[in-house]
Amino acid sequence: MTPDSFSDGGRWVDAERAVAHGLALAADGADVVDVGGESTRPGAEPVSEAEELRRVLPVVEALASSVRVSIDTGKAAVAEAAIEAGATLVNDVTSSLYEVAARAGVAWAAYHRQGDSRTMQQAPHYDDVVAEVCDHLVAVADQAEAAGVDEIWIDPGIGFGKTIDHNLSLLRHLRTLVDTGYPVLVGVSRKAFLGKLTGGAPVGDRVEASAAVAAWALAQGAGMVRVHDVAATVDAVKLAAVGVPV
Repeated sequence: MTPDSFSDGGRWVDAERAVAHGLALAADGADVVDVGGESTRPGAEPVSEAEELRRVLPVVEALASSVRVSIDTGKAAVAEAAIEAGATLVNDVTSSLYEVAARAGVAWAAYHRQGDSRTMQQAPHYDDVVAEVCDHLVAVADQAEAAGVDEIWIDPGIGFGKTIDHNLSLLRHLRTLVDTGYPVLVGVSRKAFLGKLTGGAPVGDRVEASAAVAAWALAQGAGMVRVHDVAATVDAVKLAAVGVPV
């Protein structure tokens, strides 16, 4: 629901079209449809609480009777309103809204990023990216569990405050996150590092790379992947699961 999303900004800002798209994603095999009203791409500018609410609430309410809905936000008021409208998962870019989820009895996903959308890709640095991301996510997940959240997901935040090498290291060592015992959520779909690794492919031509990494992440033990191209990813995952020879 943002005009400045990195992948398809402006295509779904009309609520009626967004709802139709969400239902189509569900028909293609999505178990959860994620609705967001503020872009989290590198360089994105924040929007007001009122504008974010205006964008997302009609869509959440319309979709929630047909498919599980997550709300992608860093604002407590937006999360609370979206839950009231039917969302059952808070996809939290700030890793700070677990008390909102606990009070409402809904699921919560902790998300790692270094800095905010405006600064995170300026000069990302880690001494040990796997250890630091893992430690951060486990710490906030433990806090959420203590607060009473029953369903907790941890997301390493691929592409958010990370270089290509950081992204690849996190993916290579994904089982370190899986071994924490918290379900792992991975989002790589159409991201810039995939374009760079595939010879400069533009956003719309990263379907195959996105599906391949999503299938690989699930094979490593991730419990959920966030994708744009649902049907292609479902096919890739099914084939990978049965070990079809390439």
